[in-house]
Amino acid sequence: MKTMKHILLAMALVLGMGVTAQLKVGDKAPSFNLKNIDGKKVSLDDYKDQKGVVVVFTCNHCPYAVLYEARLVELQKQFGPKKFPIIAINPNDSTIVPADGFSKMITNAAEKGFNFPYLLDDEQLFKKYGATRTPHVYLLKNEGKHFSVAYIGAIDDNPQDASDVKDAYVAQAIEAILAGNKPKVTETRAVGCTIKFK
Repeated sequence: MKTMKHILLAMALVLGMGVTAQLKVGDKAPSFNLKNIDGKKVSLDDYKDQKGVVVVFTCNHCPYAVLYEARLVELQKQFGPKKFPIIAINPNDSTIVPADGFSKMITNAAEKGFNFPYLLDDEQLFKKYGATRTPHVYLLKNEGKHFSVAYIGAIDDNPQDASDVKDAYVAQAIEAILAGNKPKVTETRAVGCTIKFK
């Protein structure tokens, strides 16, 4: 019986190795140091002077990610000056999805007018955050000594039509924090393509 317990426990550990642990609202955000499309490294520590950061796991090829590219540019224009900048991170393995390779990231960012860093997730940071989709948002609030998670999920409630958005979740959450309040909605379901990794 004891041997069987050990075997089952070992199997559970092996099966669980690929499972990502989803961060929860209030958790300390894992730090990172990833390569930007300009070749320079970008770290969460670089943003200590900001009130917060909008971390978005996204990519080039996913139709949902593409639908939100212009909206991310607008969010940066709106909230970057208010010290809530965007950081986009591409978690996909380019050996699985060649369209998400680093050179394609550079081209895509230039074509779409990205006004924020676009980082390559060669550390599989998405696993530490628990991101499963592109796009998948983690709104981080600066607590002084670290960043905490204030909101997780979708950018808004309408991927297909930006002009028909009823709830702009990320924008509303940032506005609440800027006003000294807790966001009314702290978690929604991220809608998009699954992250491709080995």
